[in-house]
Amino acid sequence: MALRAALLKSIWYAFTSLDTEDSGKVSKSQLKVLSHNLHSVLRIPHDPAALERHFSDDDDGPVSSQGYMPYLNQFILDKVIEGTFVKEEVDELCWTLCSKKNYRPDTHRVLSNQDALRLWCLFNFLADDRYPLTLVPEEVEYLLRKISSVMPVELSCVELELEDGVSVWSFLDEVNTAGRALDGESISAAVEKVYREMVGNVLKEGYLWKKGHLRRNWTERWFCLKPGSLSYFTSEDCRDCKGVIEVEQSGCVEALPDRDGKRCVFCVKTLHKTLEISAPDSRQRQEWITALQTSLRLSAVGRVSLHEELKERRREQREERGRRRALRVEETRRLTELQGEREEQLVELELLKEAQTQAQTSLQQRSHSQHQELHNTLQRQLQETQQARANLCAEVAVRDQEAEHQQRRIRELEDLHHRLQEALEQQIRARQEEETYRYTQSRLLAEEEEKVKSLLELQEDQEEQLQQTQREKQELLQEMEKKSHALDEAQHQLDRVRASRRRVDEDIVAAQCKLRQASTSVKHWNVEMNRLMHPIGPGERRASSSNLLAPLVRVPSVSESASRPPARPAREKQNSLDCDDNSDCDNMDCENKEPTDAEAE
Repeated sequence: MALRAALLKSIWYAFTSLDTEDSGKVSKSQLKVLSHNLHSVLRIPHDPAALERHFSDDDDGPVSSQGYMPYLNQFILDKVIEGTFVKEEVDELCWTLCSKKNYRPDTHRVLSNQDALRLWCLFNFLADDRYPLTLVPEEVEYLLRKISSVMPVELSCVELELEDGVSVWSFLDEVNTAGRALDGESISAAVEKVYREMVGNVLKEGYLWKKGHLRRNWTERWFCLKPGSLSYFTSEDCRDCKGVIEVEQSGCVEALPDRDGKRCVFCVKTLHKTLEISAPDSRQRQEWITALQTSLRLSAVGRVSLHEELKERRREQREERGRRRALRVEETRRLTELQGEREEQLVELELLKEAQTQAQTSLQQRSHSQHQELHNTLQRQLQETQQARANLCAEVAVRDQEAEHQQRRIRELEDLHHRLQEALEQQIRARQEEETYRYTQSRLLAEEEEKVKSLLELQEDQEEQLQQTQREKQELLQEMEKKSHALDEAQHQLDRVRASRRRVDEDIVAAQCKLRQASTSVKHWNVEMNRLMHPIGPGERRASSSNLLAPLVRVPSVSESASRPPARPAREKQNSLDCDDNSDCDNMDCENKEPTDAEAE
């Protein structure tokens, strides 16, 4: 999650730099170039068509940052694997895009482009995950103090007191303005050291003497300590690495007495290796021991950056100070209210005393009996006033107890804050597990998409087979129609069957029934034709009694067949059902009923 947040900060600057009109939107062509460069520096495969598919509804119009975020998360950040790319290359790419638009120092600038890039990275590291990215004045002062601590001369800068925070471009301009009186090389060296310490997670580095394992001789090496590892090189350029020691939770570091003519010796012990090291002086040895203990502590709590922990601690302190400030304001307001109430009660008490004095004066002018009665009344009022004053004092004491209770409550809230911090760490681990489950879910969704594609292909093959079957059925029907053309008397019946077949092409069962009806009609007309070809002479008898009962059927002419309207589909469907339920003879009788006198006319 920390890596994703750091990448999002740099990419946000690159996206906003492409927005030349400050409208919050960037054209799709520029996003294609940005996405291709991000795929290249992050070492992930690039799919050029993914952006087109993702923004298919936008054509070539501009795309806002909210619209680009889903594509950025799904096709870029979700595929990023830590350790497969160089974070500095991503920062350099985003800095190149945003510095051309926003960073335009004057001719007397002190910072080089490389120093400005490192300060830009430090600014992003200390900024919170809130956009637009800004840095609170306290963090700006912390960064300037950090840079000044490694310089021979203190870097003085104008205090920036802004409610919304300081932008990175204002910060760079202030550093250029404040560093005009200083040497550019010293500023560059200080910025590089602070960059390696905060962004590169270097806890401490420097030359130390190391005792060999085989030859047991002392060799001077350049050591670089990071959370969880201690590396040593032949020189400070850190190119030729001679070894790496994993500083694990189970390891330890301890000081040793002088030996082999070496002073300020200490050793680093791990499960697999023990390394003896000699520092130049006792102060350096103590600093290295402290740094190694810090690395062991970070490994124990599962952290990879000391300054990330320090940044969170400073943010928590700022929030705690804000809460305490709000509590103090609330307590001041309540005490003011209590003071006002007390003053009002004192004024009432003074008024009562004045009334008592006036009553005593009036009593002297009246009779002794009235004086005694008024005296008793004023005595009661005085007692009530004293009682009210005692109640007021008791209430003030209660309010003081409430103030003490609030202080105890503040201490309890501090304890609760520590417990909440532990719960937050557990929540972070749970979110990491959730990210793993989401990755598994995305993989399962990809497999499901592949299965859906294969299912669609099978469905298309099935539709092609159905179409081929329909074509074969059509060819069979055409052959049957060609055979029926031999009978001129059945031409109209065959035309109606062909028209009915085109209207109900999707209902295959109905078409087959109609074909059976057409075949039955052909047979009937053949019988009638044979009967007409052999007319009955005088005195001849019919072949059977069934022929005597057969109804006379009039053959419609071609003009009548063309003028007669086609039957309704519902009637044809009913006839097809009747054909399925009855026998062939019944179908023939049903279809070849003798027309009524009205129809014949």
